[in-house]
Amino acid sequence: MEVSNKKKQIGLSIFLAVIVLPATVFHYPIGILDALTLQPLSDYGIQIPFWRVLFEPFLGYLLFLNQSFYTLDELKFVLLWLVVFFVVYSLAKTLSLSDRTLRRSFILRQLINIPLLIGLWFVLLVVVIFIPLPNNTIVNNSPNAILVTTHTHTEYSHDGLISQEGLWKWHKRNGFDAFFITDHNNHDKTLEFVAAQRNKQFPGEPLVMAGEEFSGTNHLSLLGLKKSFRTKGMTDSMAVAMARADNGAVIVNHWFDGERKSLDYYKELGVDGFEIENTATDKRYDREVYKRIGNFCATNGLLLNGGLDFHGYGSACTLWNALDIPGWRALDPAAKEEAILQIIRSRDQSKIKVLLYNDRSYYSKDQLLFRPILAIFNYFRTLNLFQGFSWLVWTLLFAFICQRISNKERIVRTLTVQRLLPLLGVMGALFLLGLGWHYFNRIKPVEDFTEMYQEYSTLLFYAGAAFLIYSVIVLLFRQNEAKKGRSSHS
Repeated sequence: MEVSNKKKQIGLSIFLAVIVLPATVFHYPIGILDALTLQPLSDYGIQIPFWRVLFEPFLGYLLFLNQSFYTLDELKFVLLWLVVFFVVYSLAKTLSLSDRTLRRSFILRQLINIPLLIGLWFVLLVVVIFIPLPNNTIVNNSPNAILVTTHTHTEYSHDGLISQEGLWKWHKRNGFDAFFITDHNNHDKTLEFVAAQRNKQFPGEPLVMAGEEFSGTNHLSLLGLKKSFRTKGMTDSMAVAMARADNGAVIVNHWFDGERKSLDYYKELGVDGFEIENTATDKRYDREVYKRIGNFCATNGLLLNGGLDFHGYGSACTLWNALDIPGWRALDPAAKEEAILQIIRSRDQSKIKVLLYNDRSYYSKDQLLFRPILAIFNYFRTLNLFQGFSWLVWTLLFAFICQRISNKERIVRTLTVQRLLPLLGVMGALFLLGLGWHYFNRIKPVEDFTEMYQEYSTLLFYAGAAFLIYSVIVLLFRQNEAKKGRSSHS
């Protein structure tokens, strides 16, 4: 018993060292960078929500994965490493068993566990991509800068999964002063939402403004729209002309994602600028393309801005446009919108900065195999004192609970990994079904605009039901197996 306790203490010490050393010796300070110069900006800081700090061991790594440069690709490698560790452990355990019957029984149990692990990984993926965890956000200490989004989507886009009210709350939570809604090829619903705010049906901050993402040779953000018109079937030049007739501005969205027409084509079209970052695609695309866009805009007097392209899922907020507008608070809503549009239309880069949330060094897409392992180390590097303390408290609490129940034979027999795994599967499956039900209830109000709720509710219902049935069967089988074991011993 004394030897066992000493091993546990050594293991606990090593675990705490894994947390403390990266956070102290190899600490990586989180901050805000200028996307155009990649230099830190002292006027902006980071606010870490109380709920994140309180539950840091449960939320921190998930958020770190969510803010990865290539989240979906990296999550696939998370599954790969999960399977690798599982197989290595299973082989080592199998070789340590001398009894052939025990060995066969153990192999069978591990084979049954593989679908459970894959199901739990899928739950993890859904949480990381679709659940708005309490992420770090920006603190704006600049005297004149306001934070603006020029590219977002609601459930009135074919690929949106968030209501207008939900998008407004999301921008408020992430420190924005104003944002454009740029749903795909329509803006009538946005005009209604803007009118509701101007009529004081909900608070005026952050300010909502109407835009539209026009799908032509490339996607274009038509910003500052006041009139209702249909862009379906329009050419690029017609769409730009309609925006100009509405005294609006035009930004080329994620040109780097396909390069369908040349940069010169859009300059001649009369656009005001280009997105230099877009957080719905790879946040750090080829830097040579980045420089190419930047040099072209600088040479031709065009604006560079950042496009969140937020759809209600995906990466947490990691990008802001900071516009220099003195006296912002004293302006009425119409004057505020005009001040924003004037900066874009005048293409004055000195009055706009693209801000990037920075919590890790740059890496390319060809370095992803070991990225989930490195992400653990890099995550611990970013912890501050309070987050480290949260890890310490939860670790010691977990160790204390384990110590208290280690001598209680009945609890130890009940809380085995073989029984906890299907129990976690049941809980994960119920979560998938609950989220599917939530999406299902959103289908009717927006069925003419998006099929995303239908697609995802169906996927989550089928995946959740299959995972629930499998987990329940395994759980009941192992409970029955445990009862037989106790009966034979008695």
